[in-house]
Amino acid sequence: MRRGDVVVDLGAGDGALTEPLVELGCRVLALEVHPARAAALRERFAGTRVAVLELDVRAFRWPGHPFRVVANPPYAGINALARDLLRVRQLRSADLVVAESAARGLLRHHPGRIRLGRQIPRAAFRHPPPESARVVLIRR
Repeated sequence: MRRGDVVVDLGAGDGALTEPLVELGCRVLALEVHPARAAALRERFAGTRVAVLELDVRAFRWPGHPFRVVANPPYAGINALARDLLRVRQLRSADLVVAESAARGLLRHHPGRIRLGRQIPRAAFRHPPPESARVVLIRR
């Protein structure tokens, strides 16, 4: 990611991924479905290059210009999200934190289009998931 890149932060939550993107100089579209969290994001990132969109990813229309995605999306629905991202021509890259088993499943279903990145132990999460996670990489 570089200064000026448009980055979509899916499920921005409290802004844990949004903050380093802002520090890099990215323009961020932070999607957050929960109203209180979206309001907190708006307050936290007021005056920055962050636009907070209070909506579910299924209702989001991908940008019509080059963009990148970072996300720690809910584990349910990851297959549909990956399929959608692989269809969008303007996508430059996506880094998705998903369950280890889901990552391996995506790799099997999309060989050559998805790579596995680093493994993330359960202990790295504020609310530990049932299994370790893995970064799934989609690159154009």
